[in-house]
Amino acid sequence: MADTDHLDPAARAVVDHLVALGVDHELLACDPALADTAAFCAAYGVAPEDSANTIVVAGKADPPVWAACVVLATTRLDVNSAVRRRLGVKKASFASAEETAALTSMMIGGVTAFGLPASVPLWVDAAVMARPRIVLGGGSRSWKVRCPPAALLAAGAEVVEGLALAVG
Repeated sequence: MADTDHLDPAARAVVDHLVALGVDHELLACDPALADTAAFCAAYGVAPEDSANTIVVAGKADPPVWAACVVLATTRLDVNSAVRRRLGVKKASFASAEETAALTSMMIGGVTAFGLPASVPLWVDAAVMARPRIVLGGGSRSWKVRCPPAALLAAGAEVVEGLALAVG
């Protein structure tokens, strides 16, 4: 387990949430310059199929509606079909870095399924649940979390078949 004495506030909130959930997890230190998934996997020897991205999506409505979606790094979130339908909107798009930070208090490259606002639904692609362990953002670009996918269920995730598409 990494030294957690020097966590930034976003990462601290994530760790506190994981501890409160009582889920098995490992905190991994990460060079912030290598926090983006492809760079992280290459630098730290993590297989992309064991890395999952938490992506915030904005549904175009008044007021906007939001969801956080967890998909494997080897897939692509189906924003224009699966996510849009689930949000019940005519248009949906990836939330901007600014929107994501305002909603989650997390920066792109560190966004995770843990410590999200209760008002944001958490959807996880079914393929994520088939992995023995996954690596997710840790709340900031300096940390990652390795845990079993069941930890997502403890965080209130709903498993969605077909949330992500194969990258082709």
